[in-house]
Amino acid sequence: MIPRYQRILFWVLLLASVAMAVVLIRLRERAADRLAGLQENAETAQFSASQNTAPTETITLLEANDLDDTIVPVRRELALPRQPGARARVLLHQLFADYAAPNSKHPLAAGPGVEEIFFMPGAGNDKANPSPPNPEVQTAIVDLTSAFAGNHPSGIEPETLTLLSVIATLHENFPAVEQVRFLVDGHPRETLAGHADLTRTYLAGENEANR
Repeated sequence: MIPRYQRILFWVLLLASVAMAVVLIRLRERAADRLAGLQENAETAQFSASQNTAPTETITLLEANDLDDTIVPVRRELALPRQPGARARVLLHQLFADYAAPNSKHPLAAGPGVEEIFFMPGAGNDKANPSPPNPEVQTAIVDLTSAFAGNHPSGIEPETLTLLSVIATLHENFPAVEQVRFLVDGHPRETLAGHADLTRTYLAGENEANR
């Protein structure tokens, strides 16, 4: 028979081991969170620095107007980086900032709406005669934030106007973009806020933007 003091010692050591394992796991999680925060801060600083050193340009945003369900051009002076993905991100950040401004004609909640934008070689739009990827034609992949989608007003008209204004703005400033797809936090999503379809590929031509 195992003496009582040995049983007590065994259970004390076991509980101490479990407690140490829990502490180590929490320390590792905190270290990972700090590392992710440092990386995010570094990326933000790099992005801000690229904006500060970039030349100011006159650009055109295609903004939604809820009063008459139209997309209208708006001129802005912006410092834009040269890298296409970062450049497109600045454009859409300004577009969404305009929507969050007082007296906006397409009011949306304030906050970053875009995680990332990727450009990929796109095929032609003729489905009857599909062609291989054409480097002169691009598909833009717009990765929206879940906060933006979660706070977006629900309804087919406001949701569609937001998507069409994003599509039209990208096509205006990147003429090679003929198709646009949307993700939310890096994953496919059925709708923006319950109505506008995010599973389809949108055409970025003039007819699609003014539909």
